[in-house]
Amino acid sequence: MSSKIIPVTDWRSMLRDRPTPDLSGSPVPPNGVLTDTRGRALRDLRISITDRCNFRCVYCMPKEIFGNDHPFLPHAELLTFEEIERLATVFVAHGVRKIRLTGGEPLLRRNIEHLIERLASLRTPEGDPLDLSLTTNGSLLARKAHALRAAGLRRLTVSLDALDDSLFRQINDADFPVAEVLDGIDAAREAGFGSIKVNMVVKRGTNDHEIVPMARHFRGTGVVLRFIEYMDVGTSNGWRMDDVVASADVIAQIAQYARIEPVAPGYRGETAERWRYSDGSGEFGTISSVTRAFCGDCTRVRLSTEGKIYLCLFASQGYDLRALLRAPGLDDAALATAIARIWHGRGDHYSEIRASNSAPRDVAAHDARRVEMSYIGG
Repeated sequence: MSSKIIPVTDWRSMLRDRPTPDLSGSPVPPNGVLTDTRGRALRDLRISITDRCNFRCVYCMPKEIFGNDHPFLPHAELLTFEEIERLATVFVAHGVRKIRLTGGEPLLRRNIEHLIERLASLRTPEGDPLDLSLTTNGSLLARKAHALRAAGLRRLTVSLDALDDSLFRQINDADFPVAEVLDGIDAAREAGFGSIKVNMVVKRGTNDHEIVPMARHFRGTGVVLRFIEYMDVGTSNGWRMDDVVASADVIAQIAQYARIEPVAPGYRGETAERWRYSDGSGEFGTISSVTRAFCGDCTRVRLSTEGKIYLCLFASQGYDLRALLRAPGLDDAALATAIARIWHGRGDHYSEIRASNSAPRDVAAHDARRVEMSYIGG
């Protein structure tokens, strides 16, 4: 697979002509059950609230591409908190039960606590609160943890790729110390977050020697560590299959360090394969989107910072909902119809195609147009 890096402005221009959903024909009222062409239900909504980040992680936003002159989206193009809440309400009516806020770095979005308050107040048709979570690089977490918890956030995921400070600074390429991220995790525990996960992207020859030290550090803390295979998201990170450390290798390393046993999935479509330490000192997980595709149970849709929805993390096309949101007189019924028609037509299964190598030409063409992870979140 190609490791060519293209300028971000190029892929943005390729995605510029995103279609506005067709609203002709009969409306599609939400009934809480929306399935795609493969029978996969819509259950998870991931909302990117900013395309900006204060890190330049080499596997996500490398500095040579996302430099000081990079054209981030102007504020007027971002969805407002009111628009995000409106869309989220319609998605919930269609069956979404989990919402995750992502970025870029979501804690850079001013007054994010106000958005969390809005989303935390939403209820399912049965009257239950949503499963509301946020993914962060942890750089601002120490100062914001209590405010986030008070606003109604219940779950956090922190990206952390190494404990060794010099290596961590090298990976984030912003000279940010690992101690401040660890302080943020401690602050979140003190603030009362009941669920905290730490995601480690493992890249061969870069941080794979940190697997056991990371497991040792978080074992017994209540924090769940998850090891993620280095993925070919977007075109800016020069991805190669040789850089991937398979989850099976990660599990083998930890099994040499401690006795472990598998844990059954918590729900259908859970992306992480779960393991626990046999002595009861906690659990960890592996996410194997490269070596073990889980497209068959994928229930996620992604909403970009500027209001486009993407049906796959590896998508090459999004659908413009912002145009509908800002169209005079267009009501929520029209939004619900647009979302339903897009999801009903969904057949995305990129990871399965990549794994099978059954259509290399199609994969290569798709790869050249893939959206960047920093644009739609993880």
